[in-house]
Amino acid sequence: MSLPAAFHEIAKRVNNWGRWGQDDEIGTLNLVTDEVVREAAATVRTGLRVPLAVDLKQDGVQTGMIPGRVNPLHVMVQVNQELFGPGTVATSDDAVTLGLQAGTHWDALTHVSHSGRIYNGRPAASITPHGRSEFSGIHTARHLVSRGVLLDVAAAKGVDRLPGDRAVTPEDLDEAAEFGGVTVRSGDVVLVRTGQIQAYLAGDRHGYAFPSPGLSVRTPEWFHAHDVAAVANDTLTFEIFPPEIEDLWLPVHALDLVEMGMLQGQNWNLEDLSTACAQERRYAFLLSAMPEPFVGGTGTPVAPVAIL
Repeated sequence: MSLPAAFHEIAKRVNNWGRWGQDDEIGTLNLVTDEVVREAAATVRTGLRVPLAVDLKQDGVQTGMIPGRVNPLHVMVQVNQELFGPGTVATSDDAVTLGLQAGTHWDALTHVSHSGRIYNGRPAASITPHGRSEFSGIHTARHLVSRGVLLDVAAAKGVDRLPGDRAVTPEDLDEAAEFGGVTVRSGDVVLVRTGQIQAYLAGDRHGYAFPSPGLSVRTPEWFHAHDVAAVANDTLTFEIFPPEIEDLWLPVHALDLVEMGMLQGQNWNLEDLSTACAQERRYAFLLSAMPEPFVGGTGTPVAPVAIL
């Protein structure tokens, strides 16, 4: 079934193809300028560091709902092995197999396509089984340090966690910005807290995955208007799941990644950050969220840290 006309109308309004040239592969990360990073560094006052990643482990967030996206399979390949003979220094090594989007991660701009295209109008066929992503693989996002802004939608509404059928709207984002006393600026990385990850942290992996609150199809226009560099949240699917428009699956992914060229992240643990921001009474901070440079990857694990 083809995408509805309403989707294509939004796509036209948020489209960034050609904005940074026909050869561009990083999209809205172009908005993270040296000046943006300098201003982000100036937000650090106490030096408090808040990790935002979930643990990578075999019983992690993946339940099998997404085929092939496996939790880490971690094995030891050496255990106290004296490689250079008896009595020499012994080493232990390990190896891991995992889906690149298994835990806390960034989606690359190539993670989804629609109408046969990926970001900047390139053909979706440029992604192949052996060549991987010819353009805009996650390795092209060489660094991501910027001002982070927590839009704590749940806290702004006075709840610990949004209900599973709640789509986060532009009005909710405005309310959360006002609650946090912040103005979202060009080059910011916006973190949207719903509280949904509490289900996973309490051991309910299936309840975490479905049903889930998440971003509404109306939010890409808000991010586009604010020139946001990247967006992440504390859910498995990023957008509301099941979708708010029947049979329109992953429209926010398509608008963010394909049309806008904006990285998005999922499975970020924003609980400690919510507490820290409330205690500090400020919701902007230096954010380090460096993508692992898997060449041609459509996503990557990330261990982000907010520095207040």
